[in-house]
Amino acid sequence: MAETVVVRRARGDDAGALIDHTKIVGGESDNLTFGSEGIQKTVEQERELIESLVDSSSSIFLVAVMEGQIVGTCNFNAFVRHKRISHRGEFGIAVQKRAWGKGVGTMLMTRMLDFAKRTAHVEVVSCEVRSDNLRAIALYRKFGFEKVGTFHKFFKIGDTYADCDLMNLYV
Repeated sequence: MAETVVVRRARGDDAGALIDHTKIVGGESDNLTFGSEGIQKTVEQERELIESLVDSSSSIFLVAVMEGQIVGTCNFNAFVRHKRISHRGEFGIAVQKRAWGKGVGTMLMTRMLDFAKRTAHVEVVSCEVRSDNLRAIALYRKFGFEKVGTFHKFFKIGDTYADCDLMNLYV
């Protein structure tokens, strides 16, 4: 039987599970800006952030739930505070390895891009992705993202540097 995945907006009562998710996903690869330590927020800080986004028309925080557990997240933020870049927004996505290949990334991206276009009304959606993260790059290209440049030495993990590709979708 196939596992059912539900994508929905994050809720305040997800805060603890979201912190746990960041520790899991951060420990599974070096593709994120954090490692197994997670996002280093308290449950209350995370709850406050989530609740501040509930009615936002410029930001969204999505979770993918499989078998009752959060296995993926995607957040989008439009740059509404600065008029000259208010036509742009950026996103981040993180999916646990146990959910790879199950369409979770595609579901999160579809919902996030729908929000970015229809609700936030942005014209450009951007992301930074580790240059050797071929799975993520393939996902973004599937949605029409294109590489616009490389940020050399974007990450420093121990004594090792990693580059990131800057990718944009022009909607």
